[in-house]
Amino acid sequence: MSNTSHKQIEREVERRRTFAIISHPDAGKTTLTEKLLLYGGAIHLAGSVKSRRAAKHAVSDWMELEKQRGISVTSSVLQFPYRDHAINLLDTPGHADFSEDTYRTLAAADSAVMLMDVAKGVEAQTLKLFKVCAMRKIPIFTFVNKMDRFGRKPLELMEEIEDILGIRSCPINWPIGMGNEFKGVYDRLNEELILFDSAGRHGEAKVEEKTMALDDPQAEKILGPRRYEQLLEDVELLDIAGDPFDLERVHAGDLTPMFFGSAVTNFGVRPFLDAFVDMAPSPKQARNIKVEPTKEDFSGFIFKIQANMNPEHRDRMAFVRITSGIFEKDMQAKLLRTERQIKLAYPQQMMASDREMADKAFAGDIIGLYDPGRFRIGDTLYSGDPVEETEIPRFSPEHFAVVEIGDPLRRKQLVKGLEQLSEEGTIQVFRQPTKGTLDLVVGAVGILQFEVLKFRLEQEYNVRVSLRPMDFQHARWIDGDFDQAALNRLDFLKVLEDRDELPLLLIRNNWALNYTRQNYPDMELLPNPPGTPGLEQLHEKTHGF
Repeated sequence: MSNTSHKQIEREVERRRTFAIISHPDAGKTTLTEKLLLYGGAIHLAGSVKSRRAAKHAVSDWMELEKQRGISVTSSVLQFPYRDHAINLLDTPGHADFSEDTYRTLAAADSAVMLMDVAKGVEAQTLKLFKVCAMRKIPIFTFVNKMDRFGRKPLELMEEIEDILGIRSCPINWPIGMGNEFKGVYDRLNEELILFDSAGRHGEAKVEEKTMALDDPQAEKILGPRRYEQLLEDVELLDIAGDPFDLERVHAGDLTPMFFGSAVTNFGVRPFLDAFVDMAPSPKQARNIKVEPTKEDFSGFIFKIQANMNPEHRDRMAFVRITSGIFEKDMQAKLLRTERQIKLAYPQQMMASDREMADKAFAGDIIGLYDPGRFRIGDTLYSGDPVEETEIPRFSPEHFAVVEIGDPLRRKQLVKGLEQLSEEGTIQVFRQPTKGTLDLVVGAVGILQFEVLKFRLEQEYNVRVSLRPMDFQHARWIDGDFDQAALNRLDFLKVLEDRDELPLLLIRNNWALNYTRQNYPDMELLPNPPGTPGLEQLHEKTHGF
């Protein structure tokens, strides 16, 4: 590769910003995502994300069930330019039942935006996802949302972030008022007021902004003496007692830059996006991905597989995070798991379910590859020398059900649907030989995944099923010799096989788990297939989280 090409790689890598948005449900994540697209020029009018009856839906919620329920159930990729940067935004589900998808998506992100509701502060799902970011050394940027409503005091939220998350915060801007008195923010780095005016447009278009110095004589007149005096006191307190801004500490994950705004009204969205693209790490500065992004050989890993994004074609896409080199359409690369050479044809750049052909992409970019069934989540692609695999966890399911089909003649479609949906990683499919037939069992981390499974089997594969719940709490893979007949005699265990024909046990409860371990010491029980990293290993690496 020529020196010019290497310089091009360095230049393009420096332009990339690849990040995920994490939050508890109802913190306003989908709304903020849309507003970032609005300010990035990717959409020209923000659609409704609240009303199911609205003609427009959130751009990132492309699945039919998401539109009906008004929730995000799968991660989506949104790519757009902003200023001189190329943005790869990974929108993730907020609901805990779909956190497995979010965990995997974080493996592809170089930074994360932690969205907080001003009235609720740090919530359970936020804490859980923060821990994964901490383990992966992903820098966190905090956006305190819903400032158009009354909530907790900003200083209170700063204390909570430190007490619960164990990370210091540095407000980059500071809110002026709250609720219907939320007028704008004070930009601490540029020492200027940014005042907003929505002109009654309800957040569909960009808001008008007016900037002025803090000591401008007009400032006190516009804000009023009481609010202006309060702002001066807050700014002085932050300057004396707060942590100074330190980009090195931000990139190390020791300090979270803090922003305030309202995604619904667009107040504070533009100041946040401007500061974020300046502060967030490029792929070269990111600490969670081990491959050198500016090296000339191409590499990437698959963090997500999605079937039926285009209902007309019933196709399946593998989402690839590029980690180094230049990706070019129709190039050849090796699949590390099989060492087979593969032509990377029909690459797509994505805006949720909308796609266009990608001729070229660089480290930090996310592309979609047509998948005829050869890829798995966690697969690594490379040209040149092999690269280190990116560790993407699998999750041990906690809910189980027997799949019962209404029309036995549709069994072939059922098996195909379950196979494809299990390859996405949202459910796991097990088999149990019973009376000469092959009963199918599905396992999921969250109970809502069963609802999604039934919906998608019907909508995408034209198969109606019922799911009969099973009274088991744990799945444990068996490593070592075991006596299947002896295990089958225990009514609190069930021996199954996964899709790779590896044996596992469904176990009734914690007592049964302890009993099995004590009475079958030669049989090691693993929360995931042997050699596969899981959530337990993730938590061991989060320094006691």
